[in-house]
Amino acid sequence: MLQRFFIFCSGADTDILDECSAGEQTKFAGIGATVFFTAVMATIASAYALYTVFDNYLTAVFFGSIWGLLIFNLDRFIVSTIKKRNNFFDEFLQATPRILLALIIAIVIAKPLELKIFEKEINQVLLEQKNELTLANKDQLALQYTPAVTALDAEIETLKSEVTTKENEVNALYETYIAEAEGRKGTELLGKGPVYQEKRDKHDAALADLQALKESNNDKIIAIETQIGALATEYQAKVEETQPVIDGFDGLMARVNALDKLPWLPSFFIFMLFLAIETSPIIAKLLSPKGAYDLKLEEQESALNSWVTQQKAQREVLVTTDRDLNNRVYADIAEEQELYDYKRKKARELMQLQADAFYKKQKSIL
Repeated sequence: MLQRFFIFCSGADTDILDECSAGEQTKFAGIGATVFFTAVMATIASAYALYTVFDNYLTAVFFGSIWGLLIFNLDRFIVSTIKKRNNFFDEFLQATPRILLALIIAIVIAKPLELKIFEKEINQVLLEQKNELTLANKDQLALQYTPAVTALDAEIETLKSEVTTKENEVNALYETYIAEAEGRKGTELLGKGPVYQEKRDKHDAALADLQALKESNNDKIIAIETQIGALATEYQAKVEETQPVIDGFDGLMARVNALDKLPWLPSFFIFMLFLAIETSPIIAKLLSPKGAYDLKLEEQESALNSWVTQQKAQREVLVTTDRDLNNRVYADIAEEQELYDYKRKKARELMQLQADAFYKKQKSIL
């Protein structure tokens, strides 16, 4: 039962193969098994590839099965149409389109399994890329807020500078009236005279202005710091809003790109393995020796070709003979006077009718 199934997979003519030896049947069963297991591998690989895209088992299995059936049908068709010839080059030329297709399929099928085999290494590469993207994202978002924050910081520094300048002015006035009281500057009279009082009043007025300036600027600084805090909160919200996009940066294309950053040699050998698997049905058919089945099939096709050629030649002779007979029949009829008189009469009546119709039409126009 299993051998019959694999023979079906090989695409061989079972009527002819039944007349061959058991060894010949085993050979085609082996070719059919190669076709079958190639389709199984294609189903598994494509299902995993589709699972990485759709993240759904049912969808992956469904479309993976369709892909496997497509590969099975294609391999079975090509294997069954490769005829054993006396020239290996002619056989290889027949298989060239399938080999090129196998190259493409091997690339497509090998990649998903490479992604699975090197999953840990790819995750490490993706983690590094995500960290880089996170830092780059923060820097890009910061560019939107940095000018505003810098301007607000400059305002704070300006307000603090005003207070510092005023403090220096108050300190200078304090030193002035103290020096006047001690007789070190000004009038150089020891004691608290009118000049001292004048300088003391000037200092006290400046000190009051300083206190008012401190309170005013402190309120302004608090307001500006509140704005800076709001900008920082908005910036953090933007970072948290965009972070899920970076966290989700692990799709199929991202993983393929991450795989390309790993050493190429292991991936190359996996690709070669799948190329060998994809081309194995063709290679098995090309390497198999010409046997009784191929001879019987060639004999059957030759007999059919001879029969078709014979039938075509007979039809051509029949057409030629019928044409010659018709020519002779019509030549004989053309010599009969009765037929000539009858056709002359009808032609005369037809010309009269045409003349009458032309006369009526011209008369209606006039």
